[in-house]
Amino acid sequence: MDLHQGDCIHLPETLAGDHACNSQLYQVIGLDAHSDRCWLRRWPLARRGSPVFEVALSAVGPVALRHLPRPC
Repeated sequence: MDLHQGDCIHLPETLAGDHACNSQLYQVIGLDAHSDRCWLRRWPLARRGSPVFEVALSAVGPVALRHLPRPC
């Protein structure tokens, strides 16, 4: 999968862990292919912000579904 900063993606609850919510929609905040890391936050943002969390980019790639109907 070709991820870019700012993309909104869906993650299964197993990958999102403690950050999972009903919508399971997350915004890509940063990518680092060299260290296989990806930083995400729940979308839409909570009133006081949404915490950023880190997952393995290799784990996100095959299971993430890009959210295309409306931009973030």
